[in-house]
Amino acid sequence: MDQIHIRDLNVDALIGVYDWERTQKTRLLIDVSICADLMQARISDNVADTIDYAKLADFIQNEAGATRFELLEALGHFLCQSVLSAFAVSSVSLAITKPNILPDARAVTVTISASKHNA
Repeated sequence: MDQIHIRDLNVDALIGVYDWERTQKTRLLIDVSICADLMQARISDNVADTIDYAKLADFIQNEAGATRFELLEALGHFLCQSVLSAFAVSSVSLAITKPNILPDARAVTVTISASKHNA
């Protein structure tokens, strides 16, 4: 199975447990990895035969921007299920990074994965 990776996708989402986190959207960084059959695109060299990663990135940004989760885990699950439903992929993995949330750490990252057969 072939893979496409998008790294450090900027996503603004209302996310957080504490009241002060829920007053405005937070900039998250998302690494996306998808598995899909890209054989036809290899042969045709036509974007219509692959997963358009610009559309995938826009989709994730729009979906995340419309949510109001408290936990990165819940956001990750929601986004994985949304990608599996909207795109011809067999699996998806999202590493969602929330920068500057802990005083002694640069960031916290939660990784969530899902596939069509365990969705």
